[in-house]
Amino acid sequence: MITPLKEFATDIRIQEMIEFKARGFGHTGGSLSVADCLAALYGGIMRIDPKNPQWEDRDRLVLSKGHAGPALYATLALKGYFPLEELKTLNQNGTKLPSHCDRNLTVGVDMTTGSLGQGASTACGMALGLKHSGKDARVYLILGDGECQEGQVWEMALFAAHHKLNNLIAFIDYNKRQLDGYVKDICDLGDLVAKFKSFNWYTTMIKGDDPDLIRQTVLDVQKNQGDRPGMIVLDTIKGAGVPQIENIPLNHHTNVTPEEADEIIAQLEEFKRKG
Repeated sequence: MITPLKEFATDIRIQEMIEFKARGFGHTGGSLSVADCLAALYGGIMRIDPKNPQWEDRDRLVLSKGHAGPALYATLALKGYFPLEELKTLNQNGTKLPSHCDRNLTVGVDMTTGSLGQGASTACGMALGLKHSGKDARVYLILGDGECQEGQVWEMALFAAHHKLNNLIAFIDYNKRQLDGYVKDICDLGDLVAKFKSFNWYTTMIKGDDPDLIRQTVLDVQKNQGDRPGMIVLDTIKGAGVPQIENIPLNHHTNVTPEEADEIIAQLEEFKRKG
C-alpha cells in the first residue's frame, strides 16, 4: 500500500509534469530526483505555516540547486502556499515562478538560488542567525552533486562545522549527472561521505527514492548529530520516477510535448491507484 509520503512525492511529480507541459521544456531531471526529499521535508518534518509564510519561527528550506525550482513550486502549491493553477505559468512572461528560485517572487521560497554554491553559504548564514536570535528553527539545504564541484560548498562545510551549526541539515542529490555529462567524467567527487565526515559533519548516505526512509533518517540525524551540522547524501537517479526521462542520457534540461506529459501523468496516477 502506498504511504502518505509516497503519495505526496507522486503528486509532486504530477504537478511538475503539469508545469513542464505548459512550458514545453524545463529542468526535468534534477527536479524529479528531489521530489522524494521535498515530500519528506514538507510532509511532516519542517515546521511551517502556509497561511503565514513569513512566520519567524518557521523552519527554512534552501534549494541551492535552484534550477530544480519546479519541484519546490509543485510542493509549495500542494501545501497551499498558492493555487495549483499558477504552476502552469512556469517561466512565462510575468510569472511568479521563474526558472530558478526567487524569494522576492514566489510565496514560500526562503532563499533566491541558482548561482551554484551560493545557496550553501546563505543557508549557513540563516542557521547562524537563528542561533544568535535564540530561535530553535532549523535550516534544510539541498545541494546538487555537480554543484559540489564548487569551492564555495567546501568553504561552507568548514564554516558550518566551525560554528557548530547543529540546526543545519544538508542533502546532496547524488544523481550522478550534471548539465553536460556524468559527474565522474567532468570532475569526480570521490567519497562524499568520507569527505564530509572529515569536515566534522554527522554524515550518512541512503537511497533517495523513499520519502519515508528520508524522514526517518532526518529524525535520526537530529537525534545523533550533537553539536555538528548534518549531511545526508541521497543516492538518486536523475529523472527519478519517470522512466522516459530517466533514460534520456542528457536529461538535465529536456523538451516535453503535451502528449509526453499526459502519458507520464497517467502513469503516475496509475501508480497512485495501484498503491
